[in-house]
Amino acid sequence: MQYICSLQSSEIRLLEGRIQEIATDPGAEKNYKVDLRGGYIVIETTQGMSFMWDQKTTVVVHVTPYFQGKVCGLCGDFDGRSRNDFTTRGQSVEMSIQEFGNSWKITSTCSNINMTDLCADQPFKSALGQKHCSIIKSSVFEACHSKVNPIPYYESCVSDFCGCDSVGDCECFCTSVAAYARSCSTAGVCINWRTPAICPVFCDYYNPPDKHEWFYKPCGAPCLKTCRNPQGKCGNILYSLEGCYPECNPDKPYFDEERRECVSLPDCTSW
Repeated sequence: MQYICSLQSSEIRLLEGRIQEIATDPGAEKNYKVDLRGGYIVIETTQGMSFMWDQKTTVVVHVTPYFQGKVCGLCGDFDGRSRNDFTTRGQSVEMSIQEFGNSWKITSTCSNINMTDLCADQPFKSALGQKHCSIIKSSVFEACHSKVNPIPYYESCVSDFCGCDSVGDCECFCTSVAAYARSCSTAGVCINWRTPAICPVFCDYYNPPDKHEWFYKPCGAPCLKTCRNPQGKCGNILYSLEGCYPECNPDKPYFDEERRECVSLPDCTSW
């Protein structure tokens, strides 16, 4: 899978396991920064747009209030009116989700969306999806149910499960549940839902030999003191993302974004 983010003077390609930055205007000043926060790759632009990718199947876009009524596309037009969110590229309001999606194709080589019931011909997979996805409606997320309606997320989870290529370790199931957990976190409810058996995250992979610095945080970590941000002042919702975060000790209290390790301030390489 590949995602492409086109900015004024650059094109950023999010590929499996790596990021490719292409300068479309080599003489222009770089107007964005790319960072790894938790399990997400985050692109923040100087214009007030942020793009988050979980390195799997989910992309989240944030824009500042400045863009209200100035954007369009698959995410809607951000004008406070939900009735015209399905506005096509030709500026007509479409009732069909399928036609709306097809109108925003970038190239003619992209195949049309074919909206079908992915579970209709797969009763076994549908039943298995309902069993797994029921965690969204279960007591695990009970504290969030009154804040964020679980039913649309549950239904999407089952549909995504049926659309997965593998019944076993299914990324679609994990990302669907993670989407609900992220909405809960945004609503102020932190849910620690992952277990060694359900969509585990192994942060020990990032630990250097004989050190234990990286830990899983279900709703992000306090703003880190980093080489790029030594004051540790963030005030940014993007820091509530789940994933693996370092806990630096007093001897090496700054996180070096380039080397992905805790260092002293003089040893910083990413300024």
